[in-house]
Amino acid sequence: MKDLLKTNCFDVEETMIIVGSCLEQMQPNAFLELKNISNNIYEVCLEKDHLNMVVTKIIGMLARGKVKKLIFATVDKSPHCVQLHYVVKELENAIDLSNIEIVNYVAVDNKLIDIPIEVISLSKNLSKLKEKLN
Repeated sequence: MKDLLKTNCFDVEETMIIVGSCLEQMQPNAFLELKNISNNIYEVCLEKDHLNMVVTKIIGMLARGKVKKLIFATVDKSPHCVQLHYVVKELENAIDLSNIEIVNYVAVDNKLIDIPIEVISLSKNLSKLKEKLN
């Protein structure tokens, strides 16, 4: 795994996987599922690094035009890791992502669970989430 924030912006491939740095240790089989997709895996810890730094770095990497698929994967239930899934909206606000397939996963019981972008958006809107629960 490469440290996202220490990686050169030109060091990207068609598939780019960005994971919470604790994923490999906490959910090793889920991490292996990701490695089967691509070895081009970058780690980041949002307990240590600010979200805005991560967004800016990814914009620089995507701007090179090589990435065709972008995958975010984290452990589930982490208040820090969940922010990694919010990066997508920030990227959309800054650059055109129409040619990039974006996938979000959380790891539960050593398996990857696909999370639709609508669920991620809803998780940021607590009042709407409350309405859905009522």
